[in-house]
Amino acid sequence: MPTFLVPDVAGTARWYSEHLGFRTAGTFPKQEPYAYASLQRDGAEIMLLSLAGYEKPDLSARRPEGLWDAYIRMSGVHVLYDAVRSEAFVQMPLKQQRYGDWEFEVRDPNGYVLVFGGK
Repeated sequence: MPTFLVPDVAGTARWYSEHLGFRTAGTFPKQEPYAYASLQRDGAEIMLLSLAGYEKPDLSARRPEGLWDAYIRMSGVHVLYDAVRSEAFVQMPLKQQRYGDWEFEVRDPNGYVLVFGGK
C-alpha cells in the first residue's frame, strides 16, 4: 500500500474523507497531532506519515507521459467521478483507456497523484 509523507496527517486525512470518501481506519497516537493514519476505501489503503515541513517534489516535467503515486482499482469509478468532476483537484477527467478501464486522476493537497480506475 502507498505511504505518503505529509506535514499534517490529521488535515490530510480529513481531506481524503471529505473529498474522496476514505475513512480513517486508525491513527497514532489516538489524538492529534497524528504521526500516522491509515485511510481505507473499497479495499484500498493509504498510509500517511507525518514529516514536519515536508513538501513533495513535483517530478511531472521529468515524465510527461504521466506520473502517479497510487492507483486505486475500484467498483463505482463513474459514481465517484460524478461526485468530484467539478472539483479543482481533478487533474484528468474520466476516460476509457485503450485497455478497457475507465480512469480519472486527482491531485491531493500535498501533490500526490492518485488514479481511480475500474470497469
